[in-house]
Amino acid sequence: MMGFDVGRFQGNVDEELICPICSQVLEHPVQAPKCEHAFCLTCIMEWLSHQPTCPVDRIGISSSELQPVPRILKNLLARLVIACDYAGTGCQAMVKLESLQSHVQDCEHNPQKPVSCEQGCGLVIPKDNVKDHNCVKELRSLIQNQQQKFQEFQEEVVEQRLTINELKRELNYLKEFVRAVRSSHPTMRAIADQFEKDEVRRWASTLPKAKVSRWGAMISTPDEVLQSMIRRSLSESGCPPHIMEELMENCHETQWPAGLSSLQTRQRQRREYDSYVCRRIPGKQAVLALACDNQHMSEELMVEPGIVMIFALGIE
Repeated sequence: MMGFDVGRFQGNVDEELICPICSQVLEHPVQAPKCEHAFCLTCIMEWLSHQPTCPVDRIGISSSELQPVPRILKNLLARLVIACDYAGTGCQAMVKLESLQSHVQDCEHNPQKPVSCEQGCGLVIPKDNVKDHNCVKELRSLIQNQQQKFQEFQEEVVEQRLTINELKRELNYLKEFVRAVRSSHPTMRAIADQFEKDEVRRWASTLPKAKVSRWGAMISTPDEVLQSMIRRSLSESGCPPHIMEELMENCHETQWPAGLSSLQTRQRQRREYDSYVCRRIPGKQAVLALACDNQHMSEELMVEPGIVMIFALGIE
């Protein structure tokens, strides 16, 4: 794209606004750094592809050295009044150069102006395509495109799952390695313990917090089916494997701490339970009270790594 034809402008155009290469009004102007001569961006890039000098005074220049023109030059160009691109097809509008692009997009004489189909489909199409527009054909094409995108999305999901599974396998290998080293070296044992604690904290931060409104609805002896459902939800939420078994054991009242161990105790201390920081087990009427979230709770109300509480109702 070269500059704007001088003949399209209202009145005379100052010489400083003319590109020395195409002899038209500057479009997307840039200037040489030393001599400050201004050119259309396309013109000077084409020129420099053949010879690295200024077209006016032959001073050496490269494309990377080109700079934006001063603001005053941009303002002078913006104020010029120009005829619409579609003056030849009937548009009589004269607009400021800074408004030309927005005018052209909405110009009634623009054959590519987006319009809504009035035959029923409601699709937005270029104005010059209205006569040949076929609603059924276009909608069928649109559906096919969406189906193709959906198929590509499904393929991407499968690929992402494979990647996630591979990363999980690598993480499990790392955990096994850490456990093996921990068992043989005291220093590594401390590092591994911290690694596992940090892993639990990261997982906990991904679970939404929950408020228990009816502690009396807590199920003290969940059956195997219910435990299996909770186990699956924990696994799907990313529960670290090294605490899974302990958490599932702690969902039964026989593993609860002293402050939860009997119905009488729970009735007596129910007000203290509101101090628990609970996290929702996704998709289930159950919460976790993890030790890492509840260090403020007394020993008789907390166990490592945490307690799974299952409810008939009463969770917000």
